[in-house]
Amino acid sequence: MNAQLPGEFVLVGEDTLHAVSEGAGTPPVLLSSGLGGAWFDWIPVMERLRGRHRVIAFDRPGLGGSPPARRRAGLREEAARLAGLARWAGPPVIVVAHSLAGFHAEAFARLYPGLLYGMVLVDPSAEQDAPRHARRLSRLAPAARFAGRAAGLTGIAWFAGPRIRGLVMRRISEAGDVAPPEFVRAVYTRPHVLGALLAENAGYRQAAADLLALRESAPFPDVPLQVITALGDVRGDGEDWKSAHADLAALSPRGGHVVLPRTGHLVQIDRPDVVAEAVERL
Repeated sequence: MNAQLPGEFVLVGEDTLHAVSEGAGTPPVLLSSGLGGAWFDWIPVMERLRGRHRVIAFDRPGLGGSPPARRRAGLREEAARLAGLARWAGPPVIVVAHSLAGFHAEAFARLYPGLLYGMVLVDPSAEQDAPRHARRLSRLAPAARFAGRAAGLTGIAWFAGPRIRGLVMRRISEAGDVAPPEFVRAVYTRPHVLGALLAENAGYRQAAADLLALRESAPFPDVPLQVITALGDVRGDGEDWKSAHADLAALSPRGGHVVLPRTGHLVQIDRPDVVAEAVERL
């Protein structure tokens, strides 16, 4: 890498995770990124919460500053990963999960309710029905990981990784990229990051199907829950997306739902104040 990354490395199960911890106070707050995200996407939220909580942003294996995974992880493995981090941080914890990580957070809540204080789902992924071809696509995850790593080793990652990140951030975030450029280069020039991102994308439908099945056997606990919906970049009127998130908020009798009509998907960057306020309402 060309920059010294902040934070520390935590052994959770078989994998070593990069985590950045700031502040003090209980309950601790775990910040879990969406598809291909990294800890630095949470910098604006951490700045607002570290005066009252210990705030921990971590990277899943192969992403951010974390080494590649030793083996493929499904939904239950991702929930177990959150459980390991919760035990390390000192339970019960607040989990704040963005996008795809909403699947992981809900599974964690259902499988490890004793470790959870409350939850904030930030424009979470939501599927009402089992996606088609889920298992077939999930089998592509190892190949996707290999292909991404191979492409990275050719030098594509070094040349294109930070540039693609910059283009994406300018397109989907009003605030632009909040991450220090040296950290972006250090992360997105790593050969295996593209592979990890592609593997997560290939496993999306299987994770959705597994969560729908888990809902039939493991109840959602009675914990405070806030769901944030961003409609700024949703096609159409957004009613289906808003309704799906309202259903998520209704999982808990202490659930709440916040709708942001003009904010895009990267709420933690464009409206970190809303995320921090949701945490404080728990």
